[in-house]
Amino acid sequence: MSSSSPAPTYYIIFVTAAVLVLKSVNEEVTEPYMDEPFHIPQAQAYCKGDYWTWDPKITTPPGLYVLSLIFKTLFMLKCNLSMLRLTPMLSLMALPIALTPLVSYHKRERPPPSITTPLLEAVILAAFPVAWFFGFLYYTEVPSLVSVVGTVVLALEGKHWRAALLGLISCTFRQNNIVWVLYAYALSQVLYLRFRRVLPNEKPLPKLHDPLALEASPVDLLRSALSAPRVLPDILPNFVPYALVLVAFGAFVVWNGGIVLGDKANHVPAFHVPQLYYFVGFAAAFGWPALVTGKGGVLALASDVHAKMFGNKRNTLITGVASAIMCLTIYKFTIQHPFLLSDNRHYTFYIWRRVFLLHPVVPYLLVPGYIACAWAWYLRIGHDQTLLQNLLLPVFVVPTLLPTPLLEPRYFLIPYILLRVQVKDVPLWGLALEALWYAGINAVTMWVFLYKERVGVGRFMW
Repeated sequence: MSSSSPAPTYYIIFVTAAVLVLKSVNEEVTEPYMDEPFHIPQAQAYCKGDYWTWDPKITTPPGLYVLSLIFKTLFMLKCNLSMLRLTPMLSLMALPIALTPLVSYHKRERPPPSITTPLLEAVILAAFPVAWFFGFLYYTEVPSLVSVVGTVVLALEGKHWRAALLGLISCTFRQNNIVWVLYAYALSQVLYLRFRRVLPNEKPLPKLHDPLALEASPVDLLRSALSAPRVLPDILPNFVPYALVLVAFGAFVVWNGGIVLGDKANHVPAFHVPQLYYFVGFAAAFGWPALVTGKGGVLALASDVHAKMFGNKRNTLITGVASAIMCLTIYKFTIQHPFLLSDNRHYTFYIWRRVFLLHPVVPYLLVPGYIACAWAWYLRIGHDQTLLQNLLLPVFVVPTLLPTPLLEPRYFLIPYILLRVQVKDVPLWGLALEALWYAGINAVTMWVFLYKERVGVGRFMW
């Protein structure tokens, strides 16, 4: 396998744009901003060999600082603000390379022979606005994303010990990545069971009931659960390395007295059910180019969604019951975090005030939209995927987002990317539309951040 093929033009453009943006950020934002005043001094302490001093306001483990220390050693970098921001930017440059085998796997195509030739779709996904923005500030988001994507790829390739090790490393960037370590294992086993074949003259293997998603009914979910014990002996051995990671994570939680490392008063786990609805809306708002470029376009998708919601009496009844339950959870479990209400440097501050607080009825009026968005994604990724493949990501999204009390786009980054890569048939014109959509958002948000600082308020960001 070659590793020295020339990089494609689109990847060169991506890297060049990243370098130029970081240069502009360093020129305009010359002091640590937002969370950087916590992360930068901590990283500089590590650079000096002081591994025991710890800022109690920092909520995440030291993976980001260790990665910076590795880069400092390899490239003889200084540990000033500009050089430390290279850590997330280099991670951003690596993201298309990490995403390429994952995109290829979902397309069931052989990945490019060289790591320097990432797929166009992988480069576009790496420019996803939340990932792109935090690729230039000293935050954990992009290194965390790269490590999670790498974990999923290794698991799908059957390299479970390596996947578990990288998954353990991913937890040093963000603790809740433990959920994605388990997702990597679960996805790999669902696909292993789907595609394994029996050699001639061999005894038939136990089967997991897992029909195609768009042909399945609720009864099939029960049948899948009942068939699961038959295949457990075949998949449990592969769980051993992940179990060790789970044990190590459990030991950390016991030692630390909880998942959050520092500033525990402002990061108390909650039962924030509407966070799941916000994610579905967020995913549709950013991923609409992938949604509408399927067979038949937006009209066919809208027709299929309408049929799922109101196509017959049963569907209409289910939609009505689901809407009532969602309205109840919005009423009982909506959380207005103090940061959301007070920090006017984030876009969510304005979205919350100008949309959700416009009138008390607005959050409830959005419920049919949430349901429609969920069905749109289910139908879009359901082509050539099984029922369990379709449902696996939502199952793991729940423990990731449900306990988070703050509405924060960064929390949606990993689940969005893992959802979007499951859309396997976006045509070239659809990718161009997606690239333009992301590029437009990136241009506006970076321009506002760099050049529209407001006196007494600060710079605006996700």
